[in-house]
Amino acid sequence: MRNRESVASRRPWLAGFALASALLCCASAGAAPATDPRATALIAELGLKAGEVATRDLPGWRAPTRIVVADADAGRMAQLQAVAPGVELVLASDEGTLPVQIADAEILIGLCDAKSLEAARSVRWIQTLWAGVEDCVQLPGLAGRGIVLTNLQRMMGPPIAEHAIALSLALARGLPHYTRYQHAGQWKRAEADRARMRELGGRTMLVVGLGGIGTEVARRAHALGMRVIATRNSTREGPDFVAKVGLPGDLLALAAEADVVVNAMPLTRETTGIFDQAFFDAMKPGGYFINVARGRSVVTGALVAALRSGRLAGAGLDVTDPEPLPRRHALWSMPNVLITPHVAPASDAQSDRNWLLVTENVRRYVAGEPLLNVVDVARGY
Repeated sequence: MRNRESVASRRPWLAGFALASALLCCASAGAAPATDPRATALIAELGLKAGEVATRDLPGWRAPTRIVVADADAGRMAQLQAVAPGVELVLASDEGTLPVQIADAEILIGLCDAKSLEAARSVRWIQTLWAGVEDCVQLPGLAGRGIVLTNLQRMMGPPIAEHAIALSLALARGLPHYTRYQHAGQWKRAEADRARMRELGGRTMLVVGLGGIGTEVARRAHALGMRVIATRNSTREGPDFVAKVGLPGDLLALAAEADVVVNAMPLTRETTGIFDQAFFDAMKPGGYFINVARGRSVVTGALVAALRSGRLAGAGLDVTDPEPLPRRHALWSMPNVLITPHVAPASDAQSDRNWLLVTENVRRYVAGEPLLNVVDVARGY
């Protein structure tokens, strides 16, 4: 059983969170805050990347005077104030007064929608409180105004990866069947159910999208003794625990090797509907499909058909298309499907992790340094 000390040693950014935050809050307003050591540890652990251009070198940059923050409690606001001394921090209110609040704000945290962008005449940087920014990057004027966009990419890798592995293991060990028997009060050891149970060790997992989340999935699958292959958009290179990395054009060939496929891709124009009939036809018969990314990457009708035909042995879905899934949709009643309601990023550590990044990015912006997790708006992630 893991104790708190072992968790803190594995994730040093968790240690002393309250104490370090209190010390930051008491720091002199006249001195520029230094990087929190916990942020340094988190950057190294998750491989966070800084932008190529310092914020002070961006057109129109100036030290901010107002930051508007959504969905933050008093503790988080104090955490941000400690790294932005002298800057007015405003907690976003209801929609009626929000346009007035954000009119002169240089920074928006947790706000990226058409109405906010239109009202925020002075905004230079938007920090989202989520990873997927497919809706945000499509907003008219975002790119044209030169607004920097950062997100929580890689931050949600650990819990989402564990969720993907949990879904994979649950399908392999037949938990959907046994959960139904439990609810019915039945001690049932049907031979057909037992015959479907598998071991994942020695089998092949294809991780589609070897980014922050995909890398964490691959790391955990490798630790289970799986052979891991993957695709990524940029290069054929990958970490030592990934046996083979292909480009998008290799997807169908790699699918034929996989016992388990995990979708970890961001949603873009190119990835919308990529898991279609041709993909499921290309998969190794009897494989599992796990989706912890975006529902619209999947042609739902093709997924249902593959499950009904037996081409797929099962599916674990944290996201669906449409979402939420209609009450009478066929996927709900399929015996070989596990569905969770888009909760894969949730964990007891996630909020502290997210706000540690946000706080470090605010410190960097105020100091004119390069930001972490800068989104390529044209690329969509």
